[in-house]
Amino acid sequence: MTAQLPGTFMERMKELLGPEYEQFVDTYKQAPYGGIRVNTLKITVDELRERSPFGLEPIPWCPTGFYSEEGARPGKHPYYHAGLYYIQEPSAMAPVELLGVQPGDRVLDLCAAPGGKSTQIAAKLQGEGLLVTNDLHPERTKALAKNLELYGVRNGIVLNESPERIAAAFPGFFDRILIDAPCSGEGMFRKDEDMVKQWEPETPAKYADMQREILPAAAAALKPGGTVVYSTCTFALEENEEMIGEFLAGHPQFSLIPVGGTGPFAAGLGHLPGAARLWPHKVKGEGHFMAVLRHDGSENSAQDAEAETGGGKDQTLSSSPRNREAKSASPSRASTGRAESGRGGKGGRPSGRTRGSAGRQSQASGEEVSLAVYADFIQELLGAMPAGYPIWFGDHLYISPLPRESLDGLKTIRPGWYAGHMKSGRFIPGHPLATALHAAESSRSVSLSSASGEAVSYLKGETLSIPGERLTIKPGHTSKGYTLVCIDGFSAGWGKWQDGMLKNEYPAGWRWT
Repeated sequence: MTAQLPGTFMERMKELLGPEYEQFVDTYKQAPYGGIRVNTLKITVDELRERSPFGLEPIPWCPTGFYSEEGARPGKHPYYHAGLYYIQEPSAMAPVELLGVQPGDRVLDLCAAPGGKSTQIAAKLQGEGLLVTNDLHPERTKALAKNLELYGVRNGIVLNESPERIAAAFPGFFDRILIDAPCSGEGMFRKDEDMVKQWEPETPAKYADMQREILPAAAAALKPGGTVVYSTCTFALEENEEMIGEFLAGHPQFSLIPVGGTGPFAAGLGHLPGAARLWPHKVKGEGHFMAVLRHDGSENSAQDAEAETGGGKDQTLSSSPRNREAKSASPSRASTGRAESGRGGKGGRPSGRTRGSAGRQSQASGEEVSLAVYADFIQELLGAMPAGYPIWFGDHLYISPLPRESLDGLKTIRPGWYAGHMKSGRFIPGHPLATALHAAESSRSVSLSSASGEAVSYLKGETLSIPGERLTIKPGHTSKGYTLVCIDGFSAGWGKWQDGMLKNEYPAGWRWT
């Protein structure tokens, strides 16, 4: 790296590391490590290893993670655009592994953008349960939503809210919560020189104030007996061990689950050896801190949290989302929060105004008609309706793992899986609908080769000449119409096939450049 490390930072690290300091300093002469994580919503680890065009070395703390060989450009391969893997710094894969997510869990990723850890959580859920992802910064939620869509997440919701408001809306609700806390970023100095330039001696204390507000909100949203993983990419004690020590002192219903000193995880510093650290001079990765916090299962803390935050919507959240997923719901009105439109249009944002009874009846009637059109389209295209709650924002339809009422009043960027929109009385399928499908689910599909160049042509938005015999068509269906376009068998988007030509429906904003 070329940026000069701050003297105050180096003095503090020398005090922290003692005899290991020189080894630590030497890491800044080395190039940072690159990594990819397999998206098991679409492909197995063994399949990707067999197909990978570049060498892969396993990352010790993540069974789906691999170091990518030097000089590899995984973002320039069609498999990246098909969502088969996520490009991620190796150490950043560790916190989700410690979270212990199981299919069916309700999980909150509280500081989620750009979405790497959210996609990792989603892969562990395997389409079951619920993933609520959130970021406080509106611009950052765009990347978060796009990554969930690219990687085929069906059961994810994207919010743009404060932790306190989420805790008020979902008191004592989540099985597991990840806090990848905003921090001074000292562990990323080798990888991101801009962070070096932004750092000042007061920076850790500034971020510690933010973290001090986030942790209690997460505690309020966690159900009794649940687990929180707190992580940062900094070395500063006040953002790490001291922050967790302060939280535990004020929340006796939580205890620290020891993970430090096991495998590649170094012990935490000071009086918190059970916390874990990844040091760049000890592992092939950047600096990270992690603490696993377990709630003792007592009920009174959830009640106290509800009182502190002003109550919640327990009347709509009393049953588990995993039990509700299989149920169909009637068409629902747009929430009083907001949702961005689907791809390729401005979409309808709810006005939040109270309608008269005639207006509500007219809206419900219109949505019933639209939902019937959608149902007919999906029946022809997929043969079965996706499980979940239909939520309309104007003409745009999302399939949500939660009923609309659960999101009322929250700033909602994506209330669920974006299915598509109505246009001139027809239903137009959305790009995220395609990316989350498997080829066998669609009545029509075609597989493009990543080796021949036709996959890249599709990703560039070009119209392709595809003979009818290359289509895979389910019995009882015709060749004409919307076709799931796959790359070597893995879904990438839509095309419309007719008379030997595949009209490209790949969104302009996603295209290969």
